[in-house]
Amino acid sequence: MDPVRRKILAGGAAAAAIAATPRILAGQSGQSGTTRFYERGPVRIRYEESGSGFPLLLIGGGGLDGSTIAGLHRGDPFNPIEEFKGEYRCIASDLRNAGGGQSTGPLEIDRPWDSYTDDHLGLMDHLGIDKFMVLGFCIAGPFIWNLLERAPNRVVAAVPVQPSGFRPELPNLGYENNVKGWGAGLVKRRPDITTDMVERFLTRMYRTNPDFVWTVTRDFVRACQTPVLVLPDDTPGHSLTVAMECAMLAPKAELSIYPWKEPKERIPLAVRQIRSFLRAHRPASA
Repeated sequence: MDPVRRKILAGGAAAAAIAATPRILAGQSGQSGTTRFYERGPVRIRYEESGSGFPLLLIGGGGLDGSTIAGLHRGDPFNPIEEFKGEYRCIASDLRNAGGGQSTGPLEIDRPWDSYTDDHLGLMDHLGIDKFMVLGFCIAGPFIWNLLERAPNRVVAAVPVQPSGFRPELPNLGYENNVKGWGAGLVKRRPDITTDMVERFLTRMYRTNPDFVWTVTRDFVRACQTPVLVLPDDTPGHSLTVAMECAMLAPKAELSIYPWKEPKERIPLAVRQIRSFLRAHRPASA
């Protein structure tokens, strides 16, 4: 073996191979599937696929810091990967810059919600997926409505579970929680990001349009023709009023039982309702 080749191998030929193939990076075994990365410019997204069938995009809850693959696997209130991988091609990812994940990218201060939607749609493009269904928790509520507005011909059906919504009695909740938690941690990890950048990003995200679901208007929801199943919750971050309003406004919306998380014996019933909803709207050719 010549010295040059020996040096390359010693330095890590795998890394060289990855660099030669942007957008597709080495996979590793996850808890229930294979974890990989895809890149789009300065954005690097970690994702996992499990199961087979019609594509089902899964978005974790827990806010900007907790929306991760690991969060979905923890199963609070249930693990959608384990529940649905037997029938669907389940696709999950770490949210860009989530503290508990491995996805990274810049803060797009002027378009915070859209930057995350770019990542979700970019992942589907990367996987060669046109039409898909989506299920998500908490912060995924605004993300799902943004997906429905930006890609109405691609999202076949949607399930926002305990979705976030604006509370006029707690107008600064989203901003303040993320400044203290997600923002403070991000500044420590990333020398290229300052506290001022975080505050401007979150101001645009939560204070510029402080109403409803932040990402779309009531007029859009009223005109939306995508089937939606809403599973409401009532906590400071999960507005029951907004969840119910979405279900009432959307012409093809359905509503779960409520409360569905307590007692815990009701959770399997809610999961069965989700399964029936997804089956009812899965394309016949899938």
